[in-house]
Amino acid sequence: VQLQASGGGSVQPGGSLRLSCAASGLISDYYVIAWFRQGPGSEREGVSCIKTGDGTTFYADSVEGRFTISRDNAKNTVFLQMNSLQPEDTDVYYCAGSSSCDYGPTQFGSWGQGTQVTVSS
Repeated sequence: VQLQASGGGSVQPGGSLRLSCAASGLISDYYVIAWFRQGPGSEREGVSCIKTGDGTTFYADSVEGRFTISRDNAKNTVFLQMNSLQPEDTDVYYCAGSSSCDYGPTQFGSWGQGTQVTVSS
């Protein structure tokens, strides 16, 4: 199963974007799907994660209360609704799948091309 992120763009501080992670097959082939972000010269950072089965969600402290992850199993798509965006949210966002939200980026797979999110005034 390949995963492809889309929906990035440029917004002003306080704005919103909705990212999509579309699977070429069943998202349920992965126990969890997560969103990561990475800036130039930075390590890939976990943003949010969702269990494809029961929909349990997890968030990094930096996005808690602003971002919402969800999934549509019928459409084999995971979404990341990002509200109250700030300049520090500027990064390339990726989605990937694994068997646990506790895992780090190296234990996730099916990385597709990321989608750029730019927040600036």
